[in-house]
Amino acid sequence: MFAPALALIRARLDRLGVALSALCLIHCVSGVVLVGLLGIGGGVLLDPRVHEYGLAAAIAIGALGLGVGVARHGRREPLIMGCAGLVLMAAGLVVPHGLPEVAMTMPGVILLAFAHIRNLRHAA
Repeated sequence: MFAPALALIRARLDRLGVALSALCLIHCVSGVVLVGLLGIGGGVLLDPRVHEYGLAAAIAIGALGLGVGVARHGRREPLIMGCAGLVLMAAGLVVPHGLPEVAMTMPGVILLAFAHIRNLRHAA
């Protein structure tokens, strides 16, 4: 009775995780380009709160989507990959803003997105 609804919620969370990862990549790239090359938008694009809120959302969606997925299909690979991505994203909060932050955050976001995609494929 609840299993189909739970599977639908988990799939939606994984898709949301992939979409948010894509938005994060766009944010990172546009931030570097706009601030580095054009010198505009630094106050908004590089505001640490944006990254803190994004990480909080990524942790919540990752824990729910990937955690339920592991409980359903029993494969830990997506969860481990997602946790590694979240660690890199968190490390991006403690390094200096700009290129060092992007160098930590972007690989983490990509790992997390792939973890959600793997989770979707394992659950199918």
